[in-house]
Amino acid sequence: MKKAHVVYLVVAICLMFGGMLVAQTKEDIEQHKDCKYCGMSRGMNDFSRMLIEYEDGTNAAMCSVHCSAVDLANNIDKTPKAIKVGDFVSRQLIDAEKAYWVVGGIKPGVMSKRGKWAFENKNDAESFIKSNQGKAATFEEVMKMAYEDMYDDTKMIREKRKMKKMKMMEQKS
Repeated sequence: MKKAHVVYLVVAICLMFGGMLVAQTKEDIEQHKDCKYCGMSRGMNDFSRMLIEYEDGTNAAMCSVHCSAVDLANNIDKTPKAIKVGDFVSRQLIDAEKAYWVVGGIKPGVMSKRGKWAFENKNDAESFIKSNQGKAATFEEVMKMAYEDMYDDTKMIREKRKMKKMKMMEQKS
């Protein structure tokens, strides 16, 4: 009988803390539902979303590294105080500069041909590489790649949107 009470207590505690983690995840998404640049849902992209907090007290919320690179370029006179990214596994916001990053591989990125994924734990990043290929990178390398990819990614996005508009027009007629 006592063992059953202990099991119920452990389950209740796990559910309580799990709920708190979900609440933390949803808090930044509730405040910033959509990406500032492309309009994509940050909730649907919680594994790639980013939040940049600037020293002047402002912040910007994006769906991806691509859109965050756009924001950093557009705000060249602002100094970032913190850059956070969604952990691919837990969906929690983590420090982007301390994350274990994986670039490339078979999984396409969000707003980018070349995927850029952040992990809080090195083992998770290594496991991702085993399953999806890609290579380890630092945050600095990831941001450089985002700027290198910008032209091709923007061209790809424009083409996808053009095709989507054409399909919508066909459906209306």
